[in-house]
Amino acid sequence: MKQIVITKQDNTRIHNAIRDAKQNNTIKKEDAEKLLAELHSAKIVSSEEIAKDVVTMNSIVKIHFANNKNIVQFQIVYPHLANMKEHKISIFSSVAAALIGYSVGDEIAWLVPSGMTKIIIDEIIYQPEAAGDFDL
Repeated sequence: MKQIVITKQDNTRIHNAIRDAKQNNTIKKEDAEKLLAELHSAKIVSSEEIAKDVVTMNSIVKIHFANNKNIVQFQIVYPHLANMKEHKISIFSSVAAALIGYSVGDEIAWLVPSGMTKIIIDEIIYQPEAAGDFDL
């Protein structure tokens, strides 16, 4: 399994979001544990060091599933900013949690509500760090 890369800022903010969600009972224990396990195994770098092809928080990504060639585009956001009409999905969702820290071209096997699937990252349309937006 590939080691994911995540910024120190994203790591801290995601941990804080999980802590708050646990306190408010707005995240399932198993979802929190799965995301935390990913974070604990991640390589942590500064925002300035992250490669521009890595999915970070607030990135807009294009993906497709191996069993379906339809391309999907969305932005990965913190839970309080999630809005399906605006194609903004929470980091707590299965697909967003699967993508964080991976790079364009990566294929990620991930368990989603409908079962095991393979997600392929096709493109990063926008990555805050690559755009110099370090305080999003």
